[in-house]
Amino acid sequence: MVVLATKCYVTGDARDRALDGMASLVANDLGELDVESDVGVRHDDFVSVTVDGPDATVARNLLRERWGEVTDHFTDGETYRGTLESWDEEGFVLDAGREIRIPVAGIGLGAGSPAQIRDRFGLVQHLALRFVYDGDGDHELADAERDRLYDWTRGDGRVNVNSATRGEVRATVNRAGHAQDIVTVERLGLLEQSIVCTEGTDPPGLLAAIGGYLPAELKAVIP
Repeated sequence: MVVLATKCYVTGDARDRALDGMASLVANDLGELDVESDVGVRHDDFVSVTVDGPDATVARNLLRERWGEVTDHFTDGETYRGTLESWDEEGFVLDAGREIRIPVAGIGLGAGSPAQIRDRFGLVQHLALRFVYDGDGDHELADAERDRLYDWTRGDGRVNVNSATRGEVRATVNRAGHAQDIVTVERLGLLEQSIVCTEGTDPPGLLAAIGGYLPAELKAVIP
């Protein structure tokens, strides 16, 4: 079994739809490999995938590469993924199967409080972030993660969303009459998406237009 670094934290019909979608994503990831897979949810909402068959080892490695893995074993200086659970004046708190606190000095995304940084870079709750583990507790965001987030602010703007699948977000944008204002909906996790705006689209305006349709947290990234 592989525990993936993405969560399914919605309930009811939305949970069933999300897990059906996740099963399809896993099937696509594994392609022509000779395996059978079963998608479930762990007690802490992390998605788990059980894989059986001749190509099981390759399949698990592919899933780890695609989604990141939640593990019980951490090595000093290695990079892992955790989901953004909370933030305060002291930094970010990630859930990586255990609590990982990223102190302010380890965020490395410029000036401002953790809450201000979260707003500036559009970091919705439950977004998976890469971090470098430190045995003394001085964890920090990985350089590759910082680069990704800075790239978001250099484009034409984004609206990041949680609590919705990619299909649900695309349908919402269409329903609100803004299909022509976006380039694509980029999948950040099972229930975390990034709407990439076209040149000239105002991200806060798009957020306001679709916000009433989505019971979700939305954050605009303004270039």
